[in-house]
Amino acid sequence: MFQHHLLLIYRNFKRYKSSFLINLFGLSAGLCCALMIYLWVADELKMDKFHTNNSRLFQVMENEKTSIGISTGDGTAGLLAESFAKEMPEVALAVTTSPTYWLEESKVYTGNGRAIKAAGKFAGKDFFKVFSYPLISGNIDQILTGVNNIVISEELAKKLFHTTDVVGREMAWINSELKGENQVLISGVFKNLPGNSSEHFDFLVTTEILFKASYYLKWGNRGPNTFVVLKDGADPDQFAKKIKGYMGGKGHPYRELFIRPYADGYLYGKYENGIMTGGRIDYVRLFSLIAVFILVIACINFMNLSTAKASRRMKEVGIKKVMGASRKSLIMQYLSESVMLTFLALFLALLGVELFLPQFNSITDKHLSLNFNLSMVLTFLGIALFTGLLSGSYPALYLSGFNPAAALKGKLGSTLSELWTRRGLVVFQFTLSVILIVSVFVIYKQIEFVQTKSPGFKKDNVLYFETEGRLKGNVNAFLSEVKKVPGVLNAAGMDRNLLGDLSSTTGDFNWEGRNPKELVKFQKGSIGTGLIETLGMTMVAGRSFSDQYGSDSTKILINEAGIKVTGMKDPVGKIFGLWGKDYQIVGVLKDFNFESLHTEVKPMFFRFEPNNLTRVMIKIKAGMEKQTVADLQKFYKSFNPGFVLDYKFLDQDFQAQYVSENRVAILSRYFSALAVIISCLGLFGLATFTAERRLKEIGIRKVLGASELSLVVILSKDFTKPVVGAILIALPLSYIMTKYWLNTFAYRIELQVWYFVAAGLLALLISWLTVAIQSIKAAAADPIKCLKAE
Repeated sequence: MFQHHLLLIYRNFKRYKSSFLINLFGLSAGLCCALMIYLWVADELKMDKFHTNNSRLFQVMENEKTSIGISTGDGTAGLLAESFAKEMPEVALAVTTSPTYWLEESKVYTGNGRAIKAAGKFAGKDFFKVFSYPLISGNIDQILTGVNNIVISEELAKKLFHTTDVVGREMAWINSELKGENQVLISGVFKNLPGNSSEHFDFLVTTEILFKASYYLKWGNRGPNTFVVLKDGADPDQFAKKIKGYMGGKGHPYRELFIRPYADGYLYGKYENGIMTGGRIDYVRLFSLIAVFILVIACINFMNLSTAKASRRMKEVGIKKVMGASRKSLIMQYLSESVMLTFLALFLALLGVELFLPQFNSITDKHLSLNFNLSMVLTFLGIALFTGLLSGSYPALYLSGFNPAAALKGKLGSTLSELWTRRGLVVFQFTLSVILIVSVFVIYKQIEFVQTKSPGFKKDNVLYFETEGRLKGNVNAFLSEVKKVPGVLNAAGMDRNLLGDLSSTTGDFNWEGRNPKELVKFQKGSIGTGLIETLGMTMVAGRSFSDQYGSDSTKILINEAGIKVTGMKDPVGKIFGLWGKDYQIVGVLKDFNFESLHTEVKPMFFRFEPNNLTRVMIKIKAGMEKQTVADLQKFYKSFNPGFVLDYKFLDQDFQAQYVSENRVAILSRYFSALAVIISCLGLFGLATFTAERRLKEIGIRKVLGASELSLVVILSKDFTKPVVGAILIALPLSYIMTKYWLNTFAYRIELQVWYFVAAGLLALLISWLTVAIQSIKAAAADPIKCLKAE
């Protein structure tokens, strides 16, 4: 039987080459797309799940009730882990760490002076017991005790010492946020972090260094991360209820604790008003849906072409039924044919995956590969089997249902039913395609909006770098001298990154008319003179910091969002109580986006602290970037001997906030183009078959004087109706879907009618061009050949 089916497929291929190739290409393209998306989705879903304690590992989170709603964050009090370990019998292990970005811009070096940029973390002594990062060397109970110890990665050890046998060796690390360099001994080496870890760090140092700052020994702080491993049998829900009001007992009734499975943090990281609303899981669902869309479109091609050419197999069905073949056996035969064709398409799809995977990895920033383990093989076979059964289901039921007598006479039964079913499949197919086209339009326009919308400061041609070495204590002297470098328009300093790194504070705010029962949170930053001018920020009232007014150490600048939340009228000159001191508001800044456009601008203020500047920002004249940077490197080397200028451009940081959106935009373009191509292949096949069936009709019409143009219109109009129907169905659906995606941005485009009209017209135009190719060919045929007897 197997050989018989193979023989039938081979004969059908030889006899109907165009239909076979269209089906084969459509299925293989659909499978190739689905398999690549599967690899990406599988990789996303397994992130952070490799830890031995995964099922019992939780991160402690906080909801804080503020005047503008509930703010959710992963920053907790520094003392929380230690207190939980002592007071909570449900807790087996607890550890405090710092967010990776705290020490992300660090440098490490050895005695030979060779410095390497590295990302670090503060971590408690039980870090390697809580998380499963295998050690190559070092005592797990001692490696993170003592402020003079450091644990480094296998890769960093090889970079610094060309070996991993480094325990006991000396090295140093520095960070712009900390004063001085830290001389340390290597106490351990851990293996390189696996690819399915969302964490990225090169070294760990003890939290004992962090707790030297008394701030982190107070319950009022909120910054470090806390992780707990619950004991076997402990109920996470009950534990969450138990700790909910824990911070209220420490004098902070506005703050409520809850726990989140550690592995969920990667995919479910978005919260709105205290409720989890999504995160990267939205993109996992989106691309999973796209994979299903494209597979279904490919399957519809198969269904349409198989049922369209049913007349060619009528006699085969009739003879088999007369010879005693049951409908069940015929269904099995046709399903077997579709499944076997799909497995052939799977082979071609795997070749396509191998070919396109490097480019796919480049777009997604992944390291995916075809590792044919048992799980992957079974999954791929399952996808192919499902596709084969789905694509062959309707043709099998349709072909096996022929009446044997009618089939042997060459007469089809329910012609009208067949026609409407086929049109319905075309409508469904193009509905999906139009939805994808609209989505591409909207995503492109939103990304364009994000990239071109002014964030409230001039980000172009601004480079920045961290202070280190001699520069660390001589920032103001450096700023005075660097302005003399040709091409430098202005220079200034601040205490942290401008984008996404303005720390929040909630303590001791007072102003006239404040409601004492309301918690107001502000973001803060420390700056020197000239920053407002360097970044081209706008003052809506008052002035910026300036040396001409004497010391501005008791002055602050506040943004419009801050004025709005305080309710102040004529704020310039008003007193703003902060940490027990009085500060005078000397200027109001126009709101600027220091976070991504996904979130609204929060209240913030700048203090004048010229002796607390850890980052330098330099504005360069447009058109002189290359020469100016070269001159800056020479000047920096002379001013700060032994150090190299390690800079970034501010506009690149701005774009980096939208990496995920850019990837979605690029992939959506590829996938929608593929969906349209597959849909048009099916339409092309149907047009070809229709032209063949109506060949005599075309000949008669031409003999009677019909023009070629009128014949093209006649042949095309039957395909225009279902495509127009698909457009009418797709446009409202695409509006709902794109509106939902745009709502994830606080600042977004307005949906324009032309997005939908253009997508519909594009789909219609593509379908017309596809059908026209065959229609023109058929209309131009010689009427004598058309009317020849079979």
